Amino acid sequence: MSEPVIAPVLEAQALAKHYSVSTGFLKPKALARALDGVSFTLAPSHTLAVVGESGCGKSTLARQLTMIEAPTSGTLNLNGADVTHADATLKKQLRQQVQMVFQNPFASLNPRKKIGHALEEPLVINTPLAAEARTETARAMMARVGLRPEHYARYPHMFSGGQRQRVAIARALMLSPKVVVLDEPVSALDVSIQAQVLNLLMDLQDETHVAYVFISHNLAVVELIADEVLVMYLGKVVEQAPKTTLFATPRHPYTRALLASTPRIDATARQTRQVLTGELPSPLNPPSGCAFHKRCPFAVPRCEAEVPLLEELGGGQRVACHRVHEIVR
Repeated sequence: MSEPVIAPVLEAQALAKHYSVSTGFLKPKALARALDGVSFTLAPSHTLAVVGESGCGKSTLARQLTMIEAPTSGTLNLNGADVTHADATLKKQLRQQVQMVFQNPFASLNPRKKIGHALEEPLVINTPLAAEARTETARAMMARVGLRPEHYARYPHMFSGGQRQRVAIARALMLSPKVVVLDEPVSALDVSIQAQVLNLLMDLQDETHVAYVFISHNLAVVELIADEVLVMYLGKVVEQAPKTTLFATPRHPYTRALLASTPRIDATARQTRQVLTGELPSPLNPPSGCAFHKRCPFAVPRCEAEVPLLEELGGGQRVACHRVHEIVR
């Protein structure tokens, strides 16, 4: 008997975000393609990791998914509803289903509000619950993320970094969202605390079946928590694959360079180090053809002239590279 097909909770098709940017006094404005045709699907209880250098479009993607900004083109479906063409009333309802946890937990919490009030605020705005029910719900969520009852009446400055991030996670889960976008949620924490927060996130996912979009620079963290990985470069997806496939057999030169820069204890898992020359190009003036060709050790004239499309290689792995079949690991 075949397994039932699980409908995706989040689906993006050719999602793009372009900004009109001033280049100087009396000069024409330039177009920055911060996000350029990103597509993926995300099932409940799954984690999609988004990786790449600073400026590749990760945070821009997060703003589209959380409906902070509207995409320039493309479509975004959340739990079967079309977000891109939704009216204000529907968007308000859909925003409750997507929450966000930011990189710096101290900056994302109001220093003048006690933790209990911060946790109750989403319930005040979005639910008809009475004050007593809100307090009970907030205290139950605090216990769920490992905070003690006496923490309810404390201010953010009275907590450690790891505790503050637990508060931020608890606040994000107060409305029982379908998707939580985590933007570098552990990068500001000590390594020992990172492990505690990651374990908490995985335990909460097992309990609630929430889906995560996990944005990170740390590939070691991604290897621990992700089910699927999206590798971005200059607003485009260059490789997409299940975690085990991508870490075992990376096919795009950029992915290989990222993995080779990650320290490994296991010598058999180490990649041959590849030194990339140059810096990430400006989205205001991207290179012609493949955006990566000026830094790629395998580039040929075709790479400069023609934009590569994502090609399905089997097993859910998709790569945008003209020479993907020639490059041997």
